[in-house]
Amino acid sequence: MIEANMLLLFFTTSLLLSLSPGPDNLFVLAQAAQQGAKAGFLVTLGLCGGLVVHTTAVTFGLAAVFAASATAFTILKFAGAGYLLFLAWQSFRANAQAGPANRVDRLSPGKLFRRGIIMNVTNPKVSIFFLAFLPQFVDPRRGPLTMQFLLLGCLFIVATILVFGAVSLLAGALGDKLRQSTRAQLLLNRIAGTIFAGLAIKLATARRF
Repeated sequence: MIEANMLLLFFTTSLLLSLSPGPDNLFVLAQAAQQGAKAGFLVTLGLCGGLVVHTTAVTFGLAAVFAASATAFTILKFAGAGYLLFLAWQSFRANAQAGPANRVDRLSPGKLFRRGIIMNVTNPKVSIFFLAFLPQFVDPRRGPLTMQFLLLGCLFIVATILVFGAVSLLAGALGDKLRQSTRAQLLLNRIAGTIFAGLAIKLATARRF
């Protein structure tokens, strides 16, 4: 199995990567600020569900398809960009009602969880990143590669939950204060919509390498 010092290095690197501004943590920030810390946690769990898919894809070689096939990469990225534009449209058209209990569209836990999965799975850059990142920490001499890849994927998910959970708490607390005012809430909805639209453009213009 992978040495303890290598696992520590991987986990530390994963924490730093989760802290760096990117599509996933910006997505969590926007959802938590707009709908509360609980929504941010649920979206985070959905994103982690997507990471399970990417880890499995790397483990069994499926991620290489998106790295090698321009068609597969393009189809997946435009599907993700279209979904983000849909979320942006929902945010821009959302009404505002003052009060701490108000949440945009009052989304169910299942819908929030699915948002996270779709956001993560439809970003082919994550698969390519995992394909390049995870193999650097495995060693064929340390046992079956499948188990090593799965272990690294689990550690990355733990790091993601820790960082994105903190983002959810902070953004949710700020959002709760802003939602006391209908004007502030409308502004919050517009900001969230702008973030979603920006992420859609970034994903739509992404290249494989």
